[in-house]
Amino acid sequence: MSELDDLYQAIILDHDRAPRNYGRLEAPSGAAEGYNPLCGDRLTVTVQVSDGRLAEVRFEASSCAIARASGSLMTLALCGQSLADARRLGQAFEALLRGPPGQPAAELGELRALAGVRNFPGRIRCAMLAWQTLLEALP
Repeated sequence: MSELDDLYQAIILDHDRAPRNYGRLEAPSGAAEGYNPLCGDRLTVTVQVSDGRLAEVRFEASSCAIARASGSLMTLALCGQSLADARRLGQAFEALLRGPPGQPAAELGELRALAGVRNFPGRIRCAMLAWQTLLEALP
């Protein structure tokens, strides 16, 4: 395993063990629940939108490490983003997982740690669950 692979593995494990922005917002602008019937992952996303921007994004998950790490990394990447930018970032993340291998987009930051999921097609749904749930939560 390369040093980059080791770093990415460490990022995923860190976000699985200590997910950021974990929990639910008291009075969210939007909320949604996601479920992956293939593996049983369940995830809730709550958002607070202010002036067309994601002021706060939180999630809760009863899921595998990939889904939990993806949710945690997603909340960090999206806080403060416009709704349009959040949607674009979600598309870029999906392209990272489903598209041809290549240099991951720099705009994805630490989300690039999940690029290796593309090698396990059954796990792509796990990594995408938070993002799909977020889209349903957006007002």
